[in-house]
Amino acid sequence: MKIAHTKFDSDVVQSIKDHSSNVADLAQKFAVEPLKDMLYNIGLLHDIGKYQDSFQRKIIYSKRIRVDHSTCGAIEATKLFGKSSLTTLIQYCIAGHHSGIPDGGTPKDTRDASSLCGRLKREELLEDYSDYKSEIFLNKPNENELREILSKTAYDNESLIESFAFIVRYCFSCLTDADSIDTAEFCSGRIETELISDFKECLYKLEEKISRLPDETSLQKSRSALQKQVYEKVSAESEIFLMEMPTGSGKTICSMKFALMRAILSGKKRIIYVIPYNSIIDQTVSVFEEIFGDSAQILRHQSSFCIDDTDNHEDYRTLIKNVTENWNAQIIVTTSVQFFESLYGNKRSKLRKVHNMADSIIIFDEAHLMPADYLKPCLCAVSYLTRLFNSEAVFLTATMPDFEKLIQKYALKNSCITELITDKSLNDNFKKGNYVNIGTVNEEQLLQSTYLKPSVLIVVNRRKTASKLYDMAPGKKYHLSTYMSAFDRKRVIDEVKMELDKLYCDYPTFENVPTDRCITVISTSLIEAGVDLDFFTVYRELSGLDSILQAGGRCNREGRRENSVINIFRFDEPIEDIKTNITRAIIDKYEDISSPECIKKYYERLYSFIDEQIRENSIADGVTKFESIPFATYAKDFHMIDDNTVAVAVECDDESKELISQLKTTGFTNYRRLQKYTFTVYVYELNELIHQGAVKEYGGIWCLENNDYYSHEKGITFEPKDYFI
Repeated sequence: MKIAHTKFDSDVVQSIKDHSSNVADLAQKFAVEPLKDMLYNIGLLHDIGKYQDSFQRKIIYSKRIRVDHSTCGAIEATKLFGKSSLTTLIQYCIAGHHSGIPDGGTPKDTRDASSLCGRLKREELLEDYSDYKSEIFLNKPNENELREILSKTAYDNESLIESFAFIVRYCFSCLTDADSIDTAEFCSGRIETELISDFKECLYKLEEKISRLPDETSLQKSRSALQKQVYEKVSAESEIFLMEMPTGSGKTICSMKFALMRAILSGKKRIIYVIPYNSIIDQTVSVFEEIFGDSAQILRHQSSFCIDDTDNHEDYRTLIKNVTENWNAQIIVTTSVQFFESLYGNKRSKLRKVHNMADSIIIFDEAHLMPADYLKPCLCAVSYLTRLFNSEAVFLTATMPDFEKLIQKYALKNSCITELITDKSLNDNFKKGNYVNIGTVNEEQLLQSTYLKPSVLIVVNRRKTASKLYDMAPGKKYHLSTYMSAFDRKRVIDEVKMELDKLYCDYPTFENVPTDRCITVISTSLIEAGVDLDFFTVYRELSGLDSILQAGGRCNREGRRENSVINIFRFDEPIEDIKTNITRAIIDKYEDISSPECIKKYYERLYSFIDEQIRENSIADGVTKFESIPFATYAKDFHMIDDNTVAVAVECDDESKELISQLKTTGFTNYRRLQKYTFTVYVYELNELIHQGAVKEYGGIWCLENNDYYSHEKGITFEPKDYFI
């Protein structure tokens, strides 16, 4: 018997035949109908390289030798199925099922290259693995089925390459998840589990929650009327739904109710709620957990969340950790970075979950925040998931770009798109204030204009500006920026919320508020989305129109006052940002910058200006053949967040001191738990801190050595030495 695995601390073994058969069955089960036969063959073929004598010696005698077993199945695919697009797809999946999908490369690549073309030249370096033929029997899959699925999205060479690459990643996901599950079940006895949610019970509880909301004022009646428009279209035949709802109209609850209704109606397996920022997830998950209770086991997947910090039972925490690897859950809340970087990765650790994005309702909250640099691949991903893999998407935002036009331009030309809010006559009822451009000011003038306002939010573009204004501001003041750790930011936000609630309770008309009760919050843009705070007035430094409108959503959020004002200002300095320049050009041309006409003009100019940049960011750029797709290179370069910042850990409480002490002593710690105790600096700022001896690296993590550089009110504070001035 040829062995694939040995059980931990045991003489029990699993044969290659059994493992391959199990993986084939699971991969076939995961795949959509046109790809099932191909995935079954990929599962059977993926480990035939383990029939080599060197691999058997390695596993039987625990020899520490490197054996290339993945290349064997890729080479054998050509012998079995001939040269074809189907064979190329199979080769990408099998060759990369451990190390990641490789670049296709070129025919000139030598066998030393890590590309697929290079690896396919290694046959003479491999040992005989032909014993597989007596145990594993394959039937050539039907290539017409691959052609059929490609024809649904391909209309030129570029879209053909993009579609093929997406299908490769999907098939790779089916294979690697099946491989991981069977290996884990045999080696460790870990049985595959799922986080279960009862969609019907969740919908019932959500409707109960909505029915208890007041429906008396004009604003409340408008909210109900807008949401009714959404629910009336729940039976519409569509792939992508656009839900443009103003701030304060109940977007989160409305979108989840719509998703539950659609999932029940169409029999979808899961709901995936995609959020742009880590900071917003806390509030969103809390809302869902409070409403659904024990009717939903919600999987929360974000880089800054550690399940060990929760009060859940140990067995349940272990379950969630395991399910996070492949998203085997019915309700998932995640970030857009996790979602899209998984889809465009090449490693099994990211791609393993992709097949579970199929057959889902996927909600993209604050959809306008899809990064412009990656707009094309993001929109293509949504188009392919909805057209090829039986999912549906909901784009949710208060400031909706013309996504129908953008999808047709950069993704699928004939996507079926439905606008859920067609009557927008009620939108004016949700306007909480007027936007006023006060022009150019300096720091002193800005702070002077906020004097004696009951509660003020000042949002600026730069962290150093926020820090400087905080130092200059009088009275009760708070500071928020990523110079602070997430731990301190949450502490400040909670304190501000409490103070604002007390202020309104004591002075409901906001008249005669004592100076010592007036509140000033100075923040960067991190406060603009998902932070549920209500200020008397807001000052926003000139920036992109979407950011200004988001900041405006923190003013008079509950509609308690009339004639509230959101002030737009700028400092006397050059403007280099594209979004800010476009906003500056149009801001005085519209009486109401929150009008649909102004928003439409802003996005038209933005996407027109960066059109060439958007088009270039495609895996198909310069590629003419399936055999040459740069999977590994594209994945390496696909980062939705600018990597020009570095995280630095800082001591904030007893837990952080313990984690950092462990890191310094052993070089290891609970990194996910440590994340909330980190702030970020640009690389040049880190270099300054290094030169000043303020930070030191331990186990790959930078730690603040001198706490005099960190204030829990402001975050990192330092001045450059003479040679940096």
